[in-house]
Amino acid sequence: MVRAVAQSILLGLLLAFVTTAPNKEDWDIYSFHINSTVTSRYAITVITSRVVNRMDEPKEIEFHVRIPKNAFISKFRMLIDGQMYDGIVKAKEEAQQQYNEAVSRGQSAGLVSSVGRTLEEFKTSVTVAALQKVTFELTYEELLIRRLGKYELQIHARPMQPVKDFKIDIHINEKAGINFLEVKGGLSTKTLANAITKTQTHDQAWVYFYPTEDQQKICDSCGEQGMNGDLVIVYDVLRSNPLGEIKSDGYFVHHFAPGDLPRIPKNVVFIIDRSGSMHGRKIEQTRAALLQILGDLAEDDYFGLITFNGNISPWKRELLQATQSNLDAAKDFARKIRDSGATNINDAVLEGARMLNEYTREGSASLLILLTDGDPTTGVTNIQKIQSNVREAIDKKFPLYCLGFGFDVNFEFLEKMALENSGVARRIYEDFDADLQLRGFYEEVATPLLTDVMMIYIGGTNLTQTNFSQYYNGSEIVVAGQITDNSIETFSPQVVAISVRTVPHFSHVWYNLSFKHCMYLSNRLQLAGAEKMKVRKEALELSLKYSFVTPLTSMVVTKPPGEDTQVLHKPKEGEEPQTSHGSRPFVRGGLRASSGMRKASGSRQGKMHPQLMSKFMPETFLIKPTLHRFLLRAENQTLPLCYDVTGPLRLKLLHDPNGELSVNGELDSTAYSGFRKIAIHYKSDQHIEFDTTGITVRDGQSVKFFHWGQDHTSVGRCLIMRDKETDVSAGDARMIILLHERKGEKFLWPAMRQFPSGNSTDGLLKWAFLSFLCRADAVDYSISATPSQQCWLVLPRSVLQRELSDFIVTQL
Repeated sequence: MVRAVAQSILLGLLLAFVTTAPNKEDWDIYSFHINSTVTSRYAITVITSRVVNRMDEPKEIEFHVRIPKNAFISKFRMLIDGQMYDGIVKAKEEAQQQYNEAVSRGQSAGLVSSVGRTLEEFKTSVTVAALQKVTFELTYEELLIRRLGKYELQIHARPMQPVKDFKIDIHINEKAGINFLEVKGGLSTKTLANAITKTQTHDQAWVYFYPTEDQQKICDSCGEQGMNGDLVIVYDVLRSNPLGEIKSDGYFVHHFAPGDLPRIPKNVVFIIDRSGSMHGRKIEQTRAALLQILGDLAEDDYFGLITFNGNISPWKRELLQATQSNLDAAKDFARKIRDSGATNINDAVLEGARMLNEYTREGSASLLILLTDGDPTTGVTNIQKIQSNVREAIDKKFPLYCLGFGFDVNFEFLEKMALENSGVARRIYEDFDADLQLRGFYEEVATPLLTDVMMIYIGGTNLTQTNFSQYYNGSEIVVAGQITDNSIETFSPQVVAISVRTVPHFSHVWYNLSFKHCMYLSNRLQLAGAEKMKVRKEALELSLKYSFVTPLTSMVVTKPPGEDTQVLHKPKEGEEPQTSHGSRPFVRGGLRASSGMRKASGSRQGKMHPQLMSKFMPETFLIKPTLHRFLLRAENQTLPLCYDVTGPLRLKLLHDPNGELSVNGELDSTAYSGFRKIAIHYKSDQHIEFDTTGITVRDGQSVKFFHWGQDHTSVGRCLIMRDKETDVSAGDARMIILLHERKGEKFLWPAMRQFPSGNSTDGLLKWAFLSFLCRADAVDYSISATPSQQCWLVLPRSVLQRELSDFIVTQL
């Protein structure tokens, strides 16, 4: 019976996958944008997909993307018929109650499933009326991790069909300076290479990927369903301060990665599983990787080899120096490793710990590396007892790294055992390049530079992890916290560590690290009773405060009336998605996928529990809108046209790629006001930001601030300031930024006086003068006299010929 149910679940998921691609005669993705902004190694990525139902009857339309496994989903929303539906992050139990109501009716749940080494798949769906459109927008955030001297931002593009309006925009801002930047991945090669534009300054970089419809069909990873591949941005930052880079804004984040230290000789023991389950390609790839790793040991390193099945077989009982003769003998031993028998993990790891404990060397760093593909099957088989034995044997003297080969391995057991002993666990995927994966991991820990690292912050509080057993070349230590009383003057960082020389915005980064630390304490170390509940409570409070979907939270979306409420969750690492009781597989035009569709959990480990049958109807929140009115030129009309925008929003006001000019504005949250900030970027090094207090001008490395009211002040030939207006020239474009005040509230308005030449200009200023709602009239704030006039009120898309969301930007 269980097998039959499992087969039904699998069939339902396969049907959902097969029907993913849209039919041109059914519904069409007419726009697909990915916008990623990286600031100080913290990436915020927004995926926006716009889809139209081309049929004369309602259709269920899917949103289907892939995101990095290490990312947190922070926002998901849908725009349907002018109405925005937002996801709300709630405690998992509360979200579960709302979810149960839908499950009891046989309706769908949410799904994020693992689809490979680095990606998870997000799916959701909604019913769209005949000939109508829907906009999906997913936001996820991640802290980029430095490995082997570089950061990698991975963007996966899989729109499910060639898209006429397809764009990937990436902006990287690193105040420390960008050391190098490369664009890699399957979407950067051959026929797609000329679709990439890259520009770079000292501390910023922009990457644009705009492939044509034809290019989306003929590239290596393309087909009739469009692209399916990665764009990977690889970069590193400059490091001039030996203490690392520190940024603060109430919170602080400290990036510590010294690169001018000599390597520390290491003592390493490799523990290799040779049980029967390692038969075939696994053992062959392990041998190949081990031979390469042995060849990379330095002569001042000491090493040991242990193979195990039901029995423990050390190459030698003690560590030996990595001389050429010893390495040759060890390689002969490695070539003869054969698979057979059971799996005695306990005795193998304890033997490795004994070897390291009995060989201590001043000025060296020790590490233990375990590779296995299965559960313990002989000797001590209770995993809690094994973890306790290993913890006692290592006694915080050196780290244990656990490599789990394939998906049959009990990865959670290995992960906890590694974390308890200052190491990490890594899954090795059973693929053609598994030997490269093994060698790649070893390279990350092959060159220790510091041991016993302690980060001290005088004047800091609420710190993330501050003690690290070792620091390796090419990696990075990141600590975040809060500055006591927000007093930067009394804040002082110190680093204490041992080396060969015997050298004794940021709130989201702080959240990211704090949450992971809390979950490490709560889940991995399995604290007991009240202590565990306290740590989990802290992690939940962080998740809810910063609206991140985590193992403790889910995101609930109330769909349009008549549709079901759904909750999205993620499986554990390597786990297959599960189907809830009462829900049914998805078939287009009929029933829906059970573990798959609706809003947003970024849970790394949490599962839903549909057996909870409490009924709870979803809450609906009404938000009083903030209206701003855009007034178009009157030209041949008796009355001009106008349309309303609900704020606050960040909008693209003007973009001229040929003239290297962009203007963005942030609408105020106050009803019937205007813009609170306007930013003008010209070429790569000239930036002007306006707010209601004054004007900040950045020209290269020079930064100047001017207050409003500094009459007739000229800054070069591009900026002329008057009492309450500023005249800005950029190339052949000219605009006025006006400062207005109404009912004690100050706000800004931009007005074009001369548009850039050429036909490439885009943005709201191309279409409209700006004003705001005043009863049935519009007040034109594009001129100082601010006259009132009547206008015909229409929907934005009727005059813009596009959705308003096309003009939304993530930052100024």
